[in-house]
Formats: sequence, C-alpha cells, structure tokens
Amino acid sequence: MTAAPCPGAGRALDLLVRAGAQDLPHPGGTLLAHLRRVEERLASWGARPALRLAGLCHAVYGTDGFPTALLSPRRRPELVAAVGAEAESVVYLYGACDRKATYPHLDRAGAVFHDRFTGRAGAPGPALCRDFAELSAANELDLAHEDPAFRTAAGPQLLAFFTGIRHLLSPAAWQDCRTVLAPPAA
Repeated sequence: MTAAPCPGAGRALDLLVRAGAQDLPHPGGTLLAHLRRVEERLASWGARPALRLAGLCHAVYGTDGFPTALLSPRRRPELVAAVGAEAESVVYLYGACDRKATYPHLDRAGAVFHDRFTGRAGAPGPALCRDFAELSAANELDLAHEDPAFRTAAGPQLLAFFTGIRHLLSPAAWQDCRTVLAPPAA
C-alpha cells in the first residue's frame, strides 16, 4: 500500500521525529510507523493532501484511545506551520474528540462533538465530520490489520460503528472496513 509522497509530508515527518514518534511503541511497531500507514491507507482511498497530512499527524495531541501526546494542544501553531490550517483542524478534532460522548450521535446530521480538552461541545459541519470519519476508519483499520487480537475483540463493534456512519465514508473506505473487519468465513 505504498503511495506517492504527500506534499508537505517532509515538514510533518520532521516534527514527528523531533517529538519522538519513532520511539513510542504502538501496535505494528512504533507510533511513527502507524502514522505513516494511516496516511498511506488514506492515500489508497484517494484522500486529498490535507486529509493525508492529518492522517500522518492524527495522534500528535494524543487521542481518547491513545493518551500520549507529542505536542500539547497549546502548541497548535507549530502543527499549523508544518501541515497547514486545514489538516491541523482535522488533527485537533480527532485528538480532542471525547469518543464516549460523541460516537453515539455521530450518525446524525449536525452531530455534536465533545472536546475533551476544553469541555465544550459544537457541531463541526459536514465536511469536517466526513474527514473525521475517514480518519477514524483509517486509524482503526490499521490497528485491526496489525493486531489480530484487537481485530477479534473490537472488529464487530467497529464494523457496527462504521456501518452506522457509512454515509460519512467514501466508497473506498467503506469497502476497506467491510474487508478488514468482516468476521472470518465459517
């Protein structure tokens, strides 16, 4: 699944290496390896450069499922300088999302996101919701691909979740969800 380099990826990779992403263990190797695979998966789905850059940096502020942050959200301007404002806004939404409060309502138009950093809630709009869904799928599918135990334990719930937000996913992302998360044939 090797894609052509994403424009702007060099600055993002420099920031990730300076922050130590290559030293953090993560399913499938290191956090840096995971981030690169997520970006490549998004590329394979035809994602635009800003979303690919967001995929490359999606865990910079930590996430609700991966608490280790490479940068504090107070340092958002540094990520904006590396990847641009559009990609950084996707990274922030992904990192800030309080999943327990947000996921049950993500299938609805005007979904409200709960920010775990600020405690605020707001509706980011349809385009940002689609980006969030694509990035979420790319992240979870990488984990499921790299860790069979994770796929066995979480695969059915993830498939149900992505089925519920299928309208937010590109056809390529949805097909990949079905392929990676489908239960094994009996």
